[in-house]
Amino acid sequence: MSRGDFLWAGWSMLAAFFAASAAAGARFMFPNVIYEPSQKFNAGQASGYDLGVSTKWLNEQRVWIVRTPSGFYAMWARCTHLGCTPNWWGDQNRFKCPCHGSNYTMDGDVIAGPAPMPLWRTKVMLAPTGDLIVDKAILENKPGKREEPPYFAPYAAA
Repeated sequence: MSRGDFLWAGWSMLAAFFAASAAAGARFMFPNVIYEPSQKFNAGQASGYDLGVSTKWLNEQRVWIVRTPSGFYAMWARCTHLGCTPNWWGDQNRFKCPCHGSNYTMDGDVIAGPAPMPLWRTKVMLAPTGDLIVDKAILENKPGKREEPPYFAPYAAA
């Protein structure tokens, strides 16, 4: 290899290095954004829910909607231990996590297992049209606070 070819190869490699560095710097200026669907959804007419736990939105939105005689609340179906999806056992009136055995009451309180805290309640409100609007982006699990709006929607059936 001649001295001229060696210099040409060296300058080419240096130019390639600077071009790659400039491309990486330019790419840094564009953020990596993940566009996800809204955490807010319409759960349908409130009058369409019977008393007790509804698993209608479990597969699609990972939410249980619970109707009590005085209103509605919605819970995020995610175990507070390791994030598994618990199952509702109506005959035992409790949620059970299949992975590590955490058990929760219908209110979401821990009654057995390794779960460190209650299930999360989501924001739920009653629209003027009579629809339930659930917002999974706003969560609460502290007793006392979770029984108040916006984590509980009062409802009196007509």
